[in-house]
Amino acid sequence: MAMTPAPFTWNWEIYKQGFGNIDGEYWLGLENIYWLTNQDNYKLLVTMEDWSGRKVFAECASFHLEPESEYYKLRLGHYHGNAGDSFTWHDGKQFTTLDRDHDVYTGNCAHYQKGGWWYNACAHSNLNGVWYRGGHYRSCYQDGVYWAEFRGGSYSRKW
Repeated sequence: MAMTPAPFTWNWEIYKQGFGNIDGEYWLGLENIYWLTNQDNYKLLVTMEDWSGRKVFAECASFHLEPESEYYKLRLGHYHGNAGDSFTWHDGKQFTTLDRDHDVYTGNCAHYQKGGWWYNACAHSNLNGVWYRGGHYRSCYQDGVYWAEFRGGSYSRKW
């Protein structure tokens, strides 16, 4: 099974500013997400597809980030959808990168899961992990692009 290197193993400053190609893998930037989500009330919609063509969605009734002084703490409203709720566990958590560990785990979840995210100890979802082509993958860690309630932590989404 081929794998694509993790594009999201960047440091804090790069996650803050944003990176990538808008026509492909792209991260808007934590500071931009913070300013955008604090201008009004927003919902968050995550759509996913597995490698068999099954499509699901997860929606949070509200979504915003707190400022950098709070390490872009995640704030979510109630879950709705058919993907299973793998994001609420991250509500109230601060963003963690390889060089700034703000998760509640004794190690650095960004190291183990190959990308920055609002880790708890560590994750029930990780949309910034390694994109493993084909779905199921073998790794020492759950480091794929996964949503635990939809196909488990060792299954990388197609999307």
